[in-house]
Amino acid sequence: MDDFAIRLTMGGTRVDVRGPADITKEATEAIVNAANSSLLGGGGVDGAIHRAGGPSILKECERIVAKIGRLPAGKAVLTTGGRLAAKYVIHTVGPIYRDGRRGEADTLASCYRSSLQLAEDHGIASIAFPAISTGAYGYPMLEAARIAWLTIAEALAAATLVEHVRFVLFDSAGVEAYTAAVEELQRAGRIAASKIEKGVA
Repeated sequence: MDDFAIRLTMGGTRVDVRGPADITKEATEAIVNAANSSLLGGGGVDGAIHRAGGPSILKECERIVAKIGRLPAGKAVLTTGGRLAAKYVIHTVGPIYRDGRRGEADTLASCYRSSLQLAEDHGIASIAFPAISTGAYGYPMLEAARIAWLTIAEALAAATLVEHVRFVLFDSAGVEAYTAAVEELQRAGRIAASKIEKGVA
């Protein structure tokens, strides 16, 4: 499906927002899982990805944990996509939001940066992100959206292999927040785009 709420072209990369939508159904080459540090599944996006992808994802996660221990917040690892349409799942652990003064923004930015670096390292051309940390971890949606856009824009400036980034939002409030954030940042000159299109999510 190619429906979107807003789409930007940044250099040679297409970045769009889609929703309300289910990230487990995305056909991008990789999808990002907002995981917990155990990598053993949980609620929200994490549980949905494990259920849809099947046991092969969990088995790979167990092997990773046996090797490196719990995954720290801000870091990312890659597994198979199992039964998903996506070939890969990139698992990243977002910060738990407390008051915004405990390094949460840096950790959240690191989630996006680390995930995109893994995509580059593995020659992945298309990747879909959820709104990391905005569910049970309590990150305010608009603030999280600003961090996501700024980090993606910065990382894409150095990327050579990623051609398409998609934000897949669970509900209309998320779509509105991500759309408002990028429009605000673009007006302020903090994000440069050669083309901006409005669509229908």
